[in-house]
Amino acid sequence: MDALEAIRSRRSIRNYSGKPVSRDLVKKLLEAAMCAPSAHNQQPWQFVVIEERETLDRIPDFHPHSRMLKTAPLAILVCGDGSLFKDADFWPQDCAAATQNVLLAARALGLGTVWMGVYPKENLVSGLRSLFGIPQSVIPFSLIAVGYPAEEKPPVSRYDEGRVHWGKW
Repeated sequence: MDALEAIRSRRSIRNYSGKPVSRDLVKKLLEAAMCAPSAHNQQPWQFVVIEERETLDRIPDFHPHSRMLKTAPLAILVCGDGSLFKDADFWPQDCAAATQNVLLAARALGLGTVWMGVYPKENLVSGLRSLFGIPQSVIPFSLIAVGYPAEEKPPVSRYDEGRVHWGKW
């Protein structure tokens, strides 16, 4: 699948077949994440790969929009590492770019994903920090459910010419 097809056909998948995702595919997703652009090439990200069923099932206890983890075979937690910030203003954009790269790479590899927001919601940040023993200098940013889709969603065009301004507002 080419890049534009992956972009146009990527959808949030909330039902998974339960089939395990190989470590090889997970590594490809993480490689894609780490290819993301980064302000001043800081690359302030760290990743937690979550495969344990019991742990995945605990996340919806404090993250109200994560029920799909009950059927997902894994999740990837994208974090910003404060020890890697040279300029602390841009780490959220860097982590968002890494998150988007995971979503697009997964689509291209035949996997489904959904992006769950974490940062800046303190209850979500602290819940994940506590569950995974994440140090205070590292900030959980986003959580991505990953798996083989058990649902198909057609592509949706979101292009809106009314939001395009050529040369000036």
